[in-house]
Amino acid sequence: MELFEEKPSGRPNPGAGTAPLAARMRPRTLDEIAGQDHILGAGKLLRRAIEADRISSVILYGPPGCGKTSLAEVIALVTDRRFERTSGVLANVAILRKLLEQAAGWKKIHKQDTILFIDEIHRFNKSQQDVLLPYVESGDIILIGATTHNPFFFINTPLNSRSQIFQLNPLSEEAIKSVLKRAMEHPAGLNGLVTADADALAHLATVCEGDARRALNALEIAALTTPPGENGIVHLTRHETEESVQKKAVSYDHDEDEHYDTISAFIKSVRGSDPNAAIYWLAKMIYAGEDPRFIARRLVILASEDIGNADPRGLSVATAAIQAVDFVGMPEARIILAQATTYLACAPKSNASYLAIDAALADVENGRTLPVPDHLKNAPHPGKGDVKYKYAHNGKDHFVDQEYVPTDRIYYAPTDQGYEETLKKRLEYWASIRKKK
Repeated sequence: MELFEEKPSGRPNPGAGTAPLAARMRPRTLDEIAGQDHILGAGKLLRRAIEADRISSVILYGPPGCGKTSLAEVIALVTDRRFERTSGVLANVAILRKLLEQAAGWKKIHKQDTILFIDEIHRFNKSQQDVLLPYVESGDIILIGATTHNPFFFINTPLNSRSQIFQLNPLSEEAIKSVLKRAMEHPAGLNGLVTADADALAHLATVCEGDARRALNALEIAALTTPPGENGIVHLTRHETEESVQKKAVSYDHDEDEHYDTISAFIKSVRGSDPNAAIYWLAKMIYAGEDPRFIARRLVILASEDIGNADPRGLSVATAAIQAVDFVGMPEARIILAQATTYLACAPKSNASYLAIDAALADVENGRTLPVPDHLKNAPHPGKGDVKYKYAHNGKDHFVDQEYVPTDRIYYAPTDQGYEETLKKRLEYWASIRKKK
């Protein structure tokens, strides 16, 4: 759908009547865009390019509700360009080609550039993204792509290289409050017919996670479901705003950026021996509906990779946790995950086992495969003389000095942490016996 069916002479109608409050309150000037001063403040690159009408193709990258679509529409208004929009969810190659050809034809006839806004551009596959390239290069369109994903991972390199990339931040609580106050006072919004306590607005600003759209939707629900006072004015307390947002929507996109970022923060917090941080990230994943078995599996890996023999019980705790989580299920499984998380976070740490196997694998992959010594082979081999295997339990301290692999490489080097300190002393004792002989 076009924002302008013909060359515009003024601003587009932001919507009224039954249109949602968030749609009616879309910014129409750069100054009305909240919370993105790092790219739109005075003297910043993007603002200078827009105001000088030197805008080129851009990728806007940021979380939901931070103003990507609004910014694209404002750019079209300020630079007096035709505006077309589509979505990476809905558009296929045929739809995309039609839009692109229309834009090229419009430019020839009307001498006006088209801004093609593509929401969720990361959902286009490589061939769909490649269709855009010749039109971007020729200047037939100015592409504005919006994505919640890191464009360096989800958008192909040729398209990135032809675009400027700007990251939009989640709106601060103060920015959300200013958006809500403007909506209550603006004629296109609630037109002064709604007032709210400071803590009511503060609650919305906190729970909406920097998402202006969600905050406005919650404000509208609260306003529509609260009876007006005798003066005809609806007054909102914290109670009404709490009721309008029954469950906080945390930023968590399953199997995508936020999913991997959060589990990464969780694992690194456990590895870093910070149980408080680890519990917070665990709580975020549980609240967002993460599969508890996925969390438990990662704890099992961590128990060997980052704790290992510094506390051999760590692996037992982790494997018991994954079994218990599967057996009990949610919501009680959260307690089991919390116990395993706090134990592993507080355990002594060592990655010696992890380093050992990777070093040995590298030697096997890159070096000459070492032969098995004759005395370790499974059965006697004729013509090998009197070489015999020495049974370790017959030696003092159940140890005998013999070659087990034809190399002096040290793969496992225990640390001084936890139980590995004992293992380290034991290995040093055995090494002293070999040295004497």
